[in-house]
Amino acid sequence: MSVASQIRTKTTDETVNVSVDCTGWLDDGELLTGTPTIPVVTGITISNNVINTAAKTINGVSVAIAKAIQFSVTGGAAGDSYQITMSCTTDSTPAQIKQGTVTLNVVASNK
Repeated sequence: MSVASQIRTKTTDETVNVSVDCTGWLDDGELLTGTPTIPVVTGITISNNVINTAAKTINGVSVAIAKAIQFSVTGGAAGDSYQITMSCTTDSTPAQIKQGTVTLNVVASNK
């Protein structure tokens, strides 16, 4: 399993869109296909998991089409950290399944 070089932080009351650059997980010329799988993580809600359909800048780097996983996150308890595991198939022959994790830290709302 690969570990994404990304740690995200959100407040308890916000929804954040997360984009994960998967370029380093992929072989030369390989692309992500299908819908990424993200298992349920107790305490947060994950939705809208997709592969990027346009070039996307992530952490200051332009990521090509079909080389990033994107999803939205709500919920979480202040002070908690959540490990979000993602997996996605690729267009290689035979198809591979690539997996990785990102960390989401939740802090108290400023409200």
